[in-house]
Order: sequence, then structure tokens, then C-alpha cells
Amino acid sequence: MKLLVLLIIGVILYFIARGYKTEKYEKIKLDVKENFTGDLMHHEAGLLVALMAKVAKADGQVCELEAQMLKHTFSDISSHFKNADEIREKLKGVYSEQKKSFENTLEICERLYKLTKGDYTKRVKVMEYLLNLAFIDKDFSQTEFMICEDIANALKIKRPDFERLINAFETFYKEQANNQAVSLDQAYAILESNADDDNNTIKKKYRSLVKKHHPDIISGQGGSQSIIDEATKKLQEINEAYEMIKKDRGL
Repeated sequence: MKLLVLLIIGVILYFIARGYKTEKYEKIKLDVKENFTGDLMHHEAGLLVALMAKVAKADGQVCELEAQMLKHTFSDISSHFKNADEIREKLKGVYSEQKKSFENTLEICERLYKLTKGDYTKRVKVMEYLLNLAFIDKDFSQTEFMICEDIANALKIKRPDFERLINAFETFYKEQANNQAVSLDQAYAILESNADDDNNTIKKKYRSLVKKHHPDIISGQGGSQSIIDEATKKLQEINEAYEMIKKDRGL
């Protein structure tokens, strides 16, 4: 089925190109749209979302980047259907229901395997997509590893391929951390603050800078596209600096 293959390949390539960021996600387009009115738990798209629910909740919480990725997934999958709004709501329902329990994980995998039995490459891409979700918060927990391993086994993913995917993500994030790490001193400088400032002062500085550099505000002021792009980049730096300082202070 072209829908799932194009979705997975497009999202993975996009995330790699953008450093696994999601703020400028570009939608994948199909010339022919499907009209589906049945149970999505018998459709590749619904089964993918169901497995995403299992992985997203494996560590007990869904971080902001995971939430963004899920949001984009719902939108992009539904955009391939004529009844897009209906499909998106159904996908959200699938996610909400399937995140409640892990008990039917293998059953979901068995359904997906039957639909993709003749396409091993597609199943590897599904696994890559799920690992992308697990790694996106840069903390691949033991629980996430276990659920992904169970899914890989149930989808009959060869062990070397599963380990290769994990190693690729680990290497990517290690290199990303080495290349993009910002020291605390740099983080305070970005927020125009210093380590002696109290938490309230830091928060006020952060909010002030967000208002100053938010691309929506600059766009509303008639700023050019180049200025808006620069503001977007600056806002990302501000957010990363603030998150680093909060983490260091235990906030």
C-alpha cells in the first residue's frame, strides 16, 4: 500500500534532514486519495497509529516532541483520504484507546504482518518509524526498548536489521549532542541572564525574548521572510537554552 510506505519514508527523511525537529514539517502528497469508511484497526494506517500509541506510552509519558510527531502523523495520514476529517478523528480515537493497555500489542502486530507479509521493506520502515518516535525525546528507555523489541519480533524483523536501526539512532543523537550542545554559560547568555538570577527573573527574561523573536508576531508586523526565518531560528535557540537552564535547576 503506497500510503503507508510514502508516509514513513517521507517523515523519516524529513526528520533526518531537519535533525529530527518538527516545527517545519512538510506534508506528503498523493495524487489519488482513498475513501475508507471501515474499521481503521483493520487498515495499515490505523494499525501504525495503534503501535505508535504503545511506543509513546512505554515510558509512562509523552513529551512535547512526541506529541508533535503524533499530531503531524494524524494530519498527514488523514490527508491521503477523501474523508480526511473523519479519518483524523478516528485516528485520534485509535490512539486514545490503544494507549490504555499493552495487552493487545502482539495482536495488532499480527494484523499488520498479515497486511504486509509480502513486503519486508515496508515492515522495516514501520519499525524505523516507531524507533524514531521512541528516540525523539533523546532518552531511549529500557521499557521502550522492550516494547520495540516485541513489535520487531512480531513483525518478523531480522535481529541484525533491528539492531542496525537502533545503532543508527544512537549514533545520530550522540553526534547531535556533540555538535549542538550549548554550555550553561551560553544558555544564560542567550537568555541575556546569568547564573545568579533567580527563577522568576529567568522566566521573565525568557518570556520577553519569546515575544521579541516569535515569528508569528514578526510576521504580523510585516517582517520579510528572511527576517521571519531568522526569528524562527533564534526562538529555537531561546527555547533550547531555557530548557537547559530549567533542567539544570530542577524546574
